[in-house]
Amino acid sequence: MKIAFYGSSLLSSYWNGAATYYRGLLRNLAACGYDITFYEPDVYDRQKNRDIEPPEWCKVVVYDGTVEALRTEAAKAADADIVVKTSGVGFEDNRLLDEVLRAARPDAMKIFWDVDAPATLAELRANPDHPQLKALNEIDAVLTYGGGDPVVNAYTAIGAKRCIPIYNALDPQTHHPVDHDPRFTADLAFLGNRLPDREARVESFFLNPAAGLPEQRFILGGSGWSDKPMAGNIDYIGHVGTRDHNAFNVTPKAVLNISRDSMADMGFSPATRVFEACGAGACLITDAWLGVDFFLKPDEEVLVARDGKDVADILSGLTPERANQIGKAGLARVLRDHTYADRAAEADAIFRDFRAKGREAAE
Repeated sequence: MKIAFYGSSLLSSYWNGAATYYRGLLRNLAACGYDITFYEPDVYDRQKNRDIEPPEWCKVVVYDGTVEALRTEAAKAADADIVVKTSGVGFEDNRLLDEVLRAARPDAMKIFWDVDAPATLAELRANPDHPQLKALNEIDAVLTYGGGDPVVNAYTAIGAKRCIPIYNALDPQTHHPVDHDPRFTADLAFLGNRLPDREARVESFFLNPAAGLPEQRFILGGSGWSDKPMAGNIDYIGHVGTRDHNAFNVTPKAVLNISRDSMADMGFSPATRVFEACGAGACLITDAWLGVDFFLKPDEEVLVARDGKDVADILSGLTPERANQIGKAGLARVLRDHTYADRAAEADAIFRDFRAKGREAAE
């Protein structure tokens, strides 16, 4: 079956945290026999900051950030058996959704794949005339990379026919243990772009504990933090490309996951970095959110902090031996239960179920 997948970017993770999700999921769907074309707009300097070239397992079409180019590529949805439009493409999202739904064949499965369900749902609730609300009648399924029952219930309440989470996961081919890199030597490291609905939590869970532990070293990676006041024991290193993520995760004594406000409030929304860090064998400290124990066992496979004081207390008592133990247990868990091969199998089952029901209806 052919999949036309319209997303932000497969080739660049620059201001595009969903890249890891797309790569892991689509590579494993290709291994299931799907013929996939990924359509991405040339916006936000992502093409100037590629961290992979077009892969063998997926065709990639990069189109100019113009309405004319968008319409040209959206029309190619007519060739696909499964048409996917994701959230947060970054250029004329509503127009793109309208165009691909118009182009898709009547028998094609039409999917809205939401990689930021809390933000999308908040936008839809705030605007009863939102074009996407009307489009739900034409969409066969909403798939999300997080949210659990709260997101499923919210989407079905506003008219989605089906809503199913396909969670973030680990791609063992790209995220795995590597040798330590002296550039990332620290007691605690955090990687995340500066975003309005995460900044206050970064202050609480990372910047404040660092200020209170002057004898320890901290590393901050990600874009947008250069003018942020921070303690002298924090080394700000800017954007970290995906090729360096393994070393960034495994070299420090521990790495920190900090959810955005909306993700933490919704629960069941582990970021890609949760699985990337565990996949590298890192000792992961995460902020507390509903459902964390569904993915990792607290105190054995992950350390959970309710606030900045918890982070400081954990660091003060964390020995290298204990950190290594947590890292090994987390790695074993994600390899067993949370790989993109697992997630692709879930998506494959959804696609096959839709096709089977379509055949039954036609008979």
